[in-house]
Amino acid sequence: MAAQTMDQLVSLCKRRGFIFPGSEIYGGLQGAFDYGPLGVELKNNLKQLWWRTNVYERDDMEGLDAAILMNKLTWRYSGHEETFVDPMVDCRHCKGRFRADHIKGKCPNCGSTDLTEPRPFNMMFKTQIGPLPDPESYSYLRPETAQGIFVNFKNVLDSTNRKLPFGIAQIGKAFRNEITPRNFIFRVRELEQMEIEYFVRPGDDEAAHKQWVETRVNWWVNTCGLDRADVEEYHVPAGELAHYSKATVDLMFRFPIGMEELEGIANRTDFDLGSHTADQEKLKLTAKVAPNPDSIARLSYFDHTTNQHIVPFVIEPSAGVDRGTLAVLTSAYEEQQLDKGDVRTVLHLKPALAPIKVAVLPLKKNHDGIVGLAKNIKRTLQASGEMRSVYDDTAAIGKLYRRQDEVGTPFCVTVDFQSLEDQTVTVRDRDTMAQERIAVPDLQPYFRERLR
Repeated sequence: MAAQTMDQLVSLCKRRGFIFPGSEIYGGLQGAFDYGPLGVELKNNLKQLWWRTNVYERDDMEGLDAAILMNKLTWRYSGHEETFVDPMVDCRHCKGRFRADHIKGKCPNCGSTDLTEPRPFNMMFKTQIGPLPDPESYSYLRPETAQGIFVNFKNVLDSTNRKLPFGIAQIGKAFRNEITPRNFIFRVRELEQMEIEYFVRPGDDEAAHKQWVETRVNWWVNTCGLDRADVEEYHVPAGELAHYSKATVDLMFRFPIGMEELEGIANRTDFDLGSHTADQEKLKLTAKVAPNPDSIARLSYFDHTTNQHIVPFVIEPSAGVDRGTLAVLTSAYEEQQLDKGDVRTVLHLKPALAPIKVAVLPLKKNHDGIVGLAKNIKRTLQASGEMRSVYDDTAAIGKLYRRQDEVGTPFCVTVDFQSLEDQTVTVRDRDTMAQERIAVPDLQPYFRERLR
């Protein structure tokens, strides 16, 4: 059974070095978290899986890493300066400040109903550009990675000669000045996104949108190990769609806090490329957006079948790395009730996501022969570049097994006295706890087969 409470995950993450509160020695900073030794491995593994699936295993995708700081005009014509807002209210009694859509009529801190009227709050972080303060010398920390893709559309198209349909993928940091960050890493002010902008001909967008929804559900379930019963598709009603969206499907996951958004797949139409393009009427393009007097670019695609420039429609699968990490931890977490009230905590992580692939454990830590062989096995496995391995001799073998179960290590290798005689070791499986003897020279191919 998956984690039932956020406290279970918070405790495990702090105790085992997955995630720490940011700036903890100074009392922390709300909405900021640091990924520890195991957390950074898990997070990187998730990003690498996403990149491999969407860039390396497809023939219609290119990668990009755009700058976090962009010309402020980007955010004017994208609509963020005007629309990237949340409704905010203050409690006059305790001076608390909250998102209006997150409270139900009274202050969650003190229970007072003496609240201000909701007012709009723009969530973009504003920052000064250059050495001197100047009302015009400012920009924003990007609130999404998508705009970096849109403004580079022509650069990518010209340098790769791609034909429609094709996509541009990016993983990167985004920043949102959330009024009330909450629920551990679910809602934070500094986040990381895995986004694709997939460009199609107008008219092909609805079929492409449907296909991407199916593709993304399958990835989360089959590749990342989420339970399909915990993933639902929410078709956003017309009245709730973002200003750029023709249709959006949110993939909802059953977090410990309930069903919440894990990833959004939006049909953004031609809004973004059209908004960043110079005068549409003059260029005889198709996007129906307001003229852009500041752009010098024509973000269009020349369709050789019609001998016309068109503005492609865009399908955007957009997922948060932090929410993805939280979903993976939630789904993998299990507490098993053993004899005499004992509890075994296990993370049933997919091997590709596991921070540690193999733990090498000596049965006797003060025996030079056993320790030497164990350390040599660890070095050999690690040197292959295929599997992160660790050596641990800081507890009895039973406790060492439990420690590795708790952090999701798929396999443990135990070196004992028999190992010195016949060069075999005991390999223990995390999920079944079954053990078998494997010859030391056979370990790499054995794990290579099982860690795919």
